[in-house]
Amino acid sequence: MSMSFDRYMRDMIQPMRDELTSLGIQELTTPEEVEAQVANAKGTALIVINSVCGCAAGQCRPGVGMALNHDVVPEQLFTVFAGQDKEATAKAREYFAPYAPSSPSIALMKDGELVHFIERHSIEDRSAQEIAAELTEAFDRFCK
Repeated sequence: MSMSFDRYMRDMIQPMRDELTSLGIQELTTPEEVEAQVANAKGTALIVINSVCGCAAGQCRPGVGMALNHDVVPEQLFTVFAGQDKEATAKAREYFAPYAPSSPSIALMKDGELVHFIERHSIEDRSAQEIAAELTEAFDRFCK
């Protein structure tokens, strides 16, 4: 029995994708989808750079989930998967200047402008609750 590496990886990471999409976050898998959704986005948009690493599983995705239970949330919710949807991730990262590529990471945009960004180094040593608290503060500030 033989399975291709690409198929194996898709199957292995699907639950990691589902953890965000089950929250109503739209997955963007191509640069064209990113461009269409982010370039001219009006209002507020959350973009989660998903990843297979432990801090994505233990802190980032759970923190995002907790934050989305807040009364005030972004109007649009998106995710790209670093290391899997490489071109879509690269396109999304173009909007996050001056920040270096980082995964996982979380961006909050308002009318196409980056207004808040959480880099990997601010995720890996914090709890999901701390990340959720930072996000809800940003939501209160920029999404009202």
